[in-house]
Amino acid sequence: MNEEVDVLLSNPWLETLAFFSIAILALIVFLAIFEFVTRYNDWAEIKKGNVSVAMATGGKIFGICNIFRFAILNNDTILHSLMWASFGFVLLLAAYFIFEFLTPVFKIDAEIQKDNKAVGLLSMILSISISYVVGASVT
Repeated sequence: MNEEVDVLLSNPWLETLAFFSIAILALIVFLAIFEFVTRYNDWAEIKKGNVSVAMATGGKIFGICNIFRFAILNNDTILHSLMWASFGFVLLLAAYFIFEFLTPVFKIDAEIQKDNKAVGLLSMILSISISYVVGASVT
């Protein structure tokens, strides 16, 4: 079975489709996990026009995809890429909780839900920045 899969994945078109498919599925799962840990409904807030939530969610999407980018570049197999990207996601999620913990003056989720654009922008920049640090360290 592995030999047949290896032959299929030796085709760059099929390999790209496979990595793309896995990354999209993982993005959906990882965004659902982020949705679960935030105190607001991302998509309902975005539908209402909450720019702060859109920025924070966009940062999460970029961060997750950027980690996948590095995982794909640094690994030969889809499985290893998925494992490293999943580990990177856990680190990105940890950064989210650390960010919340390090700002005791106000609650990040509450400010983003109130459409505090400064906090939404900071959250987006944090997700993007952390994804580069995590991405550079995945092997």
